[in-house]
Amino acid sequence: MRAFVFPGQGSQKVGMGAELAEASAVAREVFQEVDEALGQNLFRVMTQGPEEELTLTENAQPAIMANAIAVLRVLEKEGGVTLADKADFVAGHSLGEYTALCAAGAFSLADTARLLKLRGQSMQAAVPVGLGAMAALLGADIEKATALAEAAAEGPFPGREEGLVCTVANDNDPTQVVISGHKEAIERAVALVKDHGIKRGVLLPVSAPFHCPLMQPAADAMAEALAKTPPGSLHVPLFANVTAAVVTDPAEVQRLLVEQVTGRVRWRESAIAMREAGVETFVELGGKVLGPMIKRSAGEVEVISAVTMTEIEELAKSL
Repeated sequence: MRAFVFPGQGSQKVGMGAELAEASAVAREVFQEVDEALGQNLFRVMTQGPEEELTLTENAQPAIMANAIAVLRVLEKEGGVTLADKADFVAGHSLGEYTALCAAGAFSLADTARLLKLRGQSMQAAVPVGLGAMAALLGADIEKATALAEAAAEGPFPGREEGLVCTVANDNDPTQVVISGHKEAIERAVALVKDHGIKRGVLLPVSAPFHCPLMQPAADAMAEALAKTPPGSLHVPLFANVTAAVVTDPAEVQRLLVEQVTGRVRWRESAIAMREAGVETFVELGGKVLGPMIKRSAGEVEVISAVTMTEIEELAKSL
């Protein structure tokens, strides 16, 4: 069995999509459709930068999706491969879940781009810049990370009576967990890593604390947006981030997408669950980030990634 997976934020880089657009009219059409849907020249930002503009959450999210869908469309139209025929499941990391749903036919490309633009804007607006933070805990399993987050949230914090938010945001693999919350609590967690048997904590260069309760205003915004643009039926079942379980019902997909904004990305559990469901091959489109996490989580599985035209052609032959 085979799962197609799609990367999340952090996989963007200036120059993304340029080589593919040069090689394929199909890819150019994808980038043009996204630009038209958003009313901006996102492709120029993707290919030329500046980096700080591409890194803005409201640009990074639709850009990463557009790049992955361009890879998929080239694979389908030029490689003669249909996702519904070749994939038993789809999954995506955080924003990648929207890419997976677009790939599975639940959202149109234009709607996916607009939803991700709004998701990025509302996540950015949910917490004033400088109040939130995220950190990657290296050499941490979920138990150690949870204990550290709880300890860091307990204070005491000078000038604050109430406790602060510090929670597990992404359970990526057995060696890497990301925490999110108030800046003071995250900084405190990084200072406490050695006490909890964790190798080190690294503050992430993000503009907001994703996947924690502070994102509730963004979850509310997405609930409203998804009520107006609900997902349709899926050609391929999805493994959802917040449950690490299969979902096929569009109403359930809609509910989980809202929950995902404040909820934990259970990527490690998803990789294990897909393996237990019989997946032996994982195909990552548009990035090379998820494959290593999946191998560390699910063990003896085959991981293939495709970003360039050459890799897409090789993938088409192997499917």
